[in-house]
Amino acid sequence: MRPRSLTLLLPAVLATALLVGGCSSVGSYVADLFKPRPQPLLPAADLYQVGETEMNKKRYEDARTHFRKIVERHPQSSYAARARFLMGETYYREAEWDKAVKEFEGFLAFFPRHEIADLAQFRLAMSYYDQLKPVEQDQGITVKAMEAFKKLVRDYPDSRYASDALAKIDISRGRLAQKDLWVASYYMDQGNPAAARQRLESLLKEYPRTLVVPEALFRLADVYAQEGRVPESQDKLRRLATEFAYTDWGRRAAQRLRAAAR
Repeated sequence: MRPRSLTLLLPAVLATALLVGGCSSVGSYVADLFKPRPQPLLPAADLYQVGETEMNKKRYEDARTHFRKIVERHPQSSYAARARFLMGETYYREAEWDKAVKEFEGFLAFFPRHEIADLAQFRLAMSYYDQLKPVEQDQGITVKAMEAFKKLVRDYPDSRYASDALAKIDISRGRLAQKDLWVASYYMDQGNPAAARQRLESLLKEYPRTLVVPEALFRLADVYAQEGRVPESQDKLRRLATEFAYTDWGRRAAQRLRAAAR
């Protein structure tokens, strides 16, 4: 109805309200007249299409609004699972890591065997992995990333993301090994060879195939020498010179062995 037509009609509406119910009902009658009519709920397919369009335009909050309506109002539809996943995906793209983790965990709790469950697990792991800290900082987030990737490989061994997960497990393990080496070096600088030895021995046991092993062996040989454990020091140097001869640490170990033999 056009505004001018409504203005002309209003006196008649008021007169009708007075005849029918008296003055007390005029206000509520007029208020009801101008109340917005409730909008019908869109089907899940339509909500999903609009949500995808908004997400592709990087309007992530608007996209989540539509996906959330599917999850809350069409929980039995075939779109509910993917809508829940995409809520996490929008947070992931915004680098809202904690919120992304919560959504992906929610998806996996409800749909652990869904056809995109492996992708949800991969995104969950990446939500941790994309937050990896420098070696000198706490590596708790690295542990979480590694465990999430391990779960992907364990629960979805045929996943297309399994090989990438394995590679990132190796990177995460390397980061943890670097942290142990950094801590051991700190203990050495502080004149605490016993604490350095414990850290280095643990490193070599827990991360035997990481890139920091040659340096860890050399540092451990130094610690043993300081503690007067010469045979054990020589043993580490020989292993280093034999197994890692191609590295700078291996060459340094060989030089030290030759000097000791003179």
